[in-house]
Amino acid sequence: MTRPLLLASASTIRLQLLRNAGLEVSAQPARIDEDSIRQSLQADQAKPRDIADALAEMKARKLAEKNPHDLVLGCDQVLAFQGHIFGKPETPEIAFEQLTQFRGQSHQLISALVLYDDAKPVWRHISEASLTMRSLSDSYLKAYIARNWHSLRHSVGGYKLEEEGIQLISAITGDYFTILGLPLLPLIDYLGTRGYITT
Repeated sequence: MTRPLLLASASTIRLQLLRNAGLEVSAQPARIDEDSIRQSLQADQAKPRDIADALAEMKARKLAEKNPHDLVLGCDQVLAFQGHIFGKPETPEIAFEQLTQFRGQSHQLISALVLYDDAKPVWRHISEASLTMRSLSDSYLKAYIARNWHSLRHSVGGYKLEEEGIQLISAITGDYFTILGLPLLPLIDYLGTRGYITT
C-alpha cells in the first residue's frame, strides 16, 4: 500500500481479512455509544442500511479527527429481521431468544464501510446478504450457545458463519465477506482505482 490503513474497529475478523488480503493495516477501536445511536436512529424510523452507514461513518470520523493524515476505515453491521434490528447478544439468554426467532426463516445482514482520507469522507459502500436459518431444536440451540458463547457474543445475531455457526444456516444469498462484516471486494477495487494499492 502507498499508505497504511487504520481500521476503526476492534473486530479481529475484519483485521485478519484485511491483512490476509495483503494490506498494511492497524486497528484502533472507535469509542462511540453504538447502542444509544442505534436506538435514536431507530426511533427516527431510519432504515437498517442507513443505521449501518451512520455508525460506520461515526466510527471513521471519530478516529479521523484524532488521526487526520491517516486513511481511516469505519465499518458496521446490522441484522434486520421482520422490521426489527438486532445487535450482539448481551447474554446467552438473549442469544437463545434471537436464534429461536430466526430459525426456519430468512434475515438480512447489512454491512457498511466508510473511508476517510485527510479527515474527510471519500468513499462509502453498503452491501446486503440474506441468510436462511435451519429449523433447529431448542436443545440444539442451547447447546450451541453454551459451546460457543465466548465467541458468538461478539457477533451480530449470535452466530459466526466462519465457525460452528455455519451449521445453523441452510441458504445464503449474497457476498460471503458482507456476512463477515467487511465487503472486501469493493474496498479492494476502490483502493486500486485510487492508487492506494498497486494494480
